[in-house]
Amino acid sequence: MPECPELHLAGRYINGACGGVVFSGGVERSAVGRGPEVPFSSEAYRISAASRGKELRLTLAPLGPAAPLDLVFRFGMSGSFRLCPAAQLPRHAHLRFLTRESPPRALCFIDARRFGSWRLGDAWQPGRGPCVLSEYQAFRENVLKNLDNKAFDKPICEALLNQKFFNGIGNYLRAEILYRLKIPPFEKARTVLEALKDQEQARRKKNPSLTLSKKLKLMRENPDLLELCHTVPMEVIAAEKNLFDPDHSDNYAAFKNWLQCYLVPGMSSLRDRNGRTIWFQTAVTAGHGGDKDRLCGGHLAKGWQAVRSRGADCRNGGLRWSGSPVPPSCALCLGRAWPHGSQRADIPQEARSAEDRSRGSDP
Repeated sequence: MPECPELHLAGRYINGACGGVVFSGGVERSAVGRGPEVPFSSEAYRISAASRGKELRLTLAPLGPAAPLDLVFRFGMSGSFRLCPAAQLPRHAHLRFLTRESPPRALCFIDARRFGSWRLGDAWQPGRGPCVLSEYQAFRENVLKNLDNKAFDKPICEALLNQKFFNGIGNYLRAEILYRLKIPPFEKARTVLEALKDQEQARRKKNPSLTLSKKLKLMRENPDLLELCHTVPMEVIAAEKNLFDPDHSDNYAAFKNWLQCYLVPGMSSLRDRNGRTIWFQTAVTAGHGGDKDRLCGGHLAKGWQAVRSRGADCRNGGLRWSGSPVPPSCALCLGRAWPHGSQRADIPQEARSAEDRSRGSDP
């Protein structure tokens, strides 16, 4: 599940924990790691990190005339870094950098599910857009100037996972962003974003000489979707408790308390065309087999269909991707009465875990 806040915090953790540490020797790789051998060895070197979207770059810099080596990591579903005693390596430590001290410690890339990977070189992956965190203005411009791209023909919930335009946004962030703005997740992306573009142009005409401080004040008071793509991840990063500190795994409880929509009891969920689950608030809480868990022709044209079974694919609301007959009423249309909220409904644990089994690696 790592998204841009986790990658950013991993970089911060590495720079903090390894800032004054000298490493030595070669780089150890496990036999099952999803990345190449690292052709690097040095008597003494330092490690630093930088993140961009869903990628993290590690730089190995020798304390001498030799050239540095860069590695770029993707965390997949469960990647993380930890500095620990070399004699007590954690399970699934697929890449290890040993310190020169005695006894030595090891900076480990840990990935239990092995969807994460690394590659040699300092280049970010081609095709990924500007980072929503560190390159906000370029990110915003990249989206608004490309609204004719076919990526924006899709529902906004699917478009938000397109790393060409939303580099760093993943499943929990898209749910939280759409929930805060009360945007129906299946609204066409272009419709949502063109309205935003029109609002921005009107704002510029009304206040052509806004200072940066005033712009930031407006952004805080009335954030739009693209602004929330920046500020919601920043909330995770700026949390009083470091929600993803490898040395404080119990902080996950604080992260769960921060969530307002994703995996929250009472919210509804559906699978999109990529098999990813979108969590959202709806005024309708449908039961298994009831009339309210049906969709109109307009939404079925996009491939959403009611599910009648109680299996692991059956979500809270009884809906998933398909593409069959047109039911007489639409839960999603009814669900646009956002202010009414949704009734509480218990979400079976097997339904939650089914998403993890089906998703595979993160984009």
